Amino acid sequence: MSLTDTPPSPIHVLRTHKDPVNTLFCSRDNDRIYSGDAKGRIVISSTRSLRPIADWLAHTDSILGVEELGQSQIITHGRDNKIHVWERPEESVAIRQAGAATLTESSAPMLCYSMDVNALNYCRFSLLPLNENSALLAVPNLVESSLADVWTLPSRQRLHAAIGNSQNATSKFSDGRAGNKTGIIMAMQLYHLPSTSVAKGELCLLCAYEDGGVVLYRRMVPEGTQTIEGRGWEMMWRSKLHVESVMAMVVTKDNSFALTVSADNLIGKYDLTSGGSETASPGTAFRTKHPGNGAVAIRDDGRVCAVGGWDGRVRLYSTKSFKSLGTFVHHKQACQALTFTSPSDVRTHEAIGDDEEDMTPQEKLQRSRWLITAGKDARVSIWGLMSFEKRS
Repeated sequence: MSLTDTPPSPIHVLRTHKDPVNTLFCSRDNDRIYSGDAKGRIVISSTRSLRPIADWLAHTDSILGVEELGQSQIITHGRDNKIHVWERPEESVAIRQAGAATLTESSAPMLCYSMDVNALNYCRFSLLPLNENSALLAVPNLVESSLADVWTLPSRQRLHAAIGNSQNATSKFSDGRAGNKTGIIMAMQLYHLPSTSVAKGELCLLCAYEDGGVVLYRRMVPEGTQTIEGRGWEMMWRSKLHVESVMAMVVTKDNSFALTVSADNLIGKYDLTSGGSETASPGTAFRTKHPGNGAVAIRDDGRVCAVGGWDGRVRLYSTKSFKSLGTFVHHKQACQALTFTSPSDVRTHEAIGDDEEDMTPQEKLQRSRWLITAGKDARVSIWGLMSFEKRS
């Protein structure tokens, strides 16, 4: 059954990378696609011209993550144990008209500042903006990869150290495993609890681990209080659904639930609005027919998710029933990164490109229904989706 108005093939394929693409990010105004590859290169592509705005070697090793920081900066994370913050480049008229041929390494964005981090476990940063000029940044602990640190930007001060330290973190209940040996952190998400939760507004850190488990930690000290050795944080719950390491995790825009995927054939779903209890687990496992998954993304409305498989296929599911909504087949190797564009009425940037007004409302709507995928074949593919209003 068709998923789009046209046959199920990409509507655009970007071939700006020569190496496997590990990470994707789409700006909130849907104007830019950020992609990072295994050699440390970042490419920023315009969704209007489908041409690169910037293309540069940001790190000396594989890219783990890239994201916009406010409206004027970009944060990148590499396996070279560095986080860099760059000035967000503007798309010049010359680049828009001539494309990648005008780009050189000298056109790389200006580097604002850098941080030393621990990238041993392939776990990308989690960014929580506080306002236009400041944010909290969660990364694996500098020494122990099973623990987490939270830093402040732009000051680069460590606010919370060694979250998850079993000697200091308290738990409402235990799963009975001696020593709580979770292994290293594979993915993390820093966020504030939604207003519907039992402790609304509290700062939380959701961590997915090498042993297949997911743990939710909540800050118990006043905002701005510095903590060390895991003190001041409570373990709200632990759920272990996967038998293999968690390969990817994503949280909904409203922070109501999270999804995880692994080498097994399960999709884990976790309720982030409850406090957890000894009898009720916040996690539910949904079985699929396809083992070996390395990427997961959720549409902004939380109703549809996409899962990238090691077989290169991208599978869509309803997040309510996990009924299959179809499969995209294009990538020749593993799909390693996924992202949805945002709804068409989302405008977070005050300045919009001059030719934006040339786009019709229908064109803007179509661009807001894109799914962007990337993988080991070095291709970035753009797919047009239908609304799924009746099917999800």
